[in-house]
Amino acid sequence: MKAFLDKNFLLQSDVAQQLYHKHAADTPIIDYHCHLPPDQIAADKKFKNLTEIWLYGDHYKWRAMRTNGIDEKYCTGDADDYDKFLKYAETVPYTLRNPLYHWTHLELRRYFGIEKILNGDTAGEIYHQCNEQLQEDKMSCRNILRNMNVKVVCTTDDPADNLAHHAKLREDGYEIKVLPTFRADKSMAVDDPETYLAYLEKLEKASNVNIASYDDLLQALRKRHDFFAEAGCRLSDHGINNFFSEEYTAEEVKKYFDQLRSGKKLDALAVEKLKSAILYELAVMDHEKGWTQQFHVGAMRNNNSRMLRQLGPDTGFDSIGDYRIGAPMSRFFDRLDATDQLAKTIIYNLNPRDNYLVGTMTGNFNDGSTPGKMQFGSGWWFLDQKEGMEMQMNALSNLGLLSRFVGMLTDSRSFLSYPRHEYFRRILCNLLGNDVVNGELPHDMELLGQTVENICYYNAKAFFAFD
Repeated sequence: MKAFLDKNFLLQSDVAQQLYHKHAADTPIIDYHCHLPPDQIAADKKFKNLTEIWLYGDHYKWRAMRTNGIDEKYCTGDADDYDKFLKYAETVPYTLRNPLYHWTHLELRRYFGIEKILNGDTAGEIYHQCNEQLQEDKMSCRNILRNMNVKVVCTTDDPADNLAHHAKLREDGYEIKVLPTFRADKSMAVDDPETYLAYLEKLEKASNVNIASYDDLLQALRKRHDFFAEAGCRLSDHGINNFFSEEYTAEEVKKYFDQLRSGKKLDALAVEKLKSAILYELAVMDHEKGWTQQFHVGAMRNNNSRMLRQLGPDTGFDSIGDYRIGAPMSRFFDRLDATDQLAKTIIYNLNPRDNYLVGTMTGNFNDGSTPGKMQFGSGWWFLDQKEGMEMQMNALSNLGLLSRFVGMLTDSRSFLSYPRHEYFRRILCNLLGNDVVNGELPHDMELLGQTVENICYYNAKAFFAFD
């Protein structure tokens, strides 16, 4: 029987252990998609206690606590920070076989050197020890990134953001690249006129463009796109339930925008056409600059209307959607490819049902211009756990080139999430190691070791052209 979380955790063969310890464990991290707050990195923030750094904003933990019968005041409410932590600690024993059980204890070990199992009995001691360490210089935001061997962080930023925190980090000479990512979802959120018009006011101020027409909107977005590029941006990102690829004419979308600008609510087809037009134009901008466009597809968001009214979005009430994504995805990429304006692309799907669909779709639009130009992204959200990662890598291996995969990202708001890269790397090495043991791959450690290093770091470095 193996010890829990020993040095060979998840590594079921000697080959897997060699691959991980020699080729994966010490390889640097490129976190090319996350939601870390750049203001906290710029300020080199230290957190006052473990609850603040670990539980604030973490809807994974909130979902587990609610499922365990914990009152909302201990999740997002006004309960004392220690009481919130205690309620999470009491929930942890009930998370057996949930990835939270692994993540929780990996994070305690890697950041704080604490090997005790977290539960209600150990909560007080662990909270005290972690809080003491959080006041040390090693636990400031910038030093956490240094200590976790992170080389690049790509945050998620709205076109109207001024990127002042990114500028401060450059001015300070911080050696880790903290780059913005162009997330223009709000510029496409034409379903709700009142909210959309309020957003246009912010975009007008940021771009210094009076947005009276559809052409003005594109001008404003292009100016912000240029601004982001000057700040080092290399990626865009879109959180969409499906690809918007409805046929439209220029006259139609201009008319729909004028109606929206006057406060009129558009019908479903008009919304679809206007979103399709804006998404297409954003994709063209990405291609012009050599950026990589990312698409997070398939989330069914805000299912609990009562809690949406009470807490707002992104609070743990989302699920996997069952949208039909194949035909609109094909139309969208084909429209861009037909005029050679298809940028490098990463697709993250949330429904594992669609793994083989996405895996084959990426192959339709690889053109030999860039290795792995069209990427099937790593297991995302509900799928960034052991089984989900294995399913994604197996599908990618069967249908494409695992060796060209750009690997893992945190997609997290927490500075304590970097062990997710370790988790991914152990799973990757174990998959390859098992294939060697089973005679399905040659025992060529030079080839396998280089493949592991490439997937963990070097593929992403080359793909995004990071120095």
